[in-house]
Amino acid sequence: MTPKNMLFAAAVGLVGMVGMAGQSFAADAAAGETIFQHKCHVCHRIGPGATNFVGPDLNGLDGRMIGSAAGYSYSSADEAKKKTGFVWNAKTFETYITDPQKDIPGTKMIFPGLTKASDRANLWAYLSQFKADGSKK
Repeated sequence: MTPKNMLFAAAVGLVGMVGMAGQSFAADAAAGETIFQHKCHVCHRIGPGATNFVGPDLNGLDGRMIGSAAGYSYSSADEAKKKTGFVWNAKTFETYITDPQKDIPGTKMIFPGLTKASDRANLWAYLSQFKADGSKK
């Protein structure tokens, strides 16, 4: 095998490994649903007919401005964050759900956070599939 062929074979193998690695880190909405049921459902509701509970309902979270669930009484910290134009998306959710009190000191959410990146990604995959009316996208 010539050096040029060896380099080509190595590049093809590397591309294949990168592709497989990306697949292994893909977010899993089903796993996110399990996380939601075990860690979030005690305070939040999502899906058809969801209403505010201890925390606001989470329908339509992707693209929603913080502190905008109708009829929910937010903390002054959340209201202050709203004035910054904070919108929920994968990145803002990732930061927030890692340690809510650190991200928004004074938020009403007393949940300690999710330490595993895969749990955060899976939970977002689950939550972000719901439209504002509770149906799935």
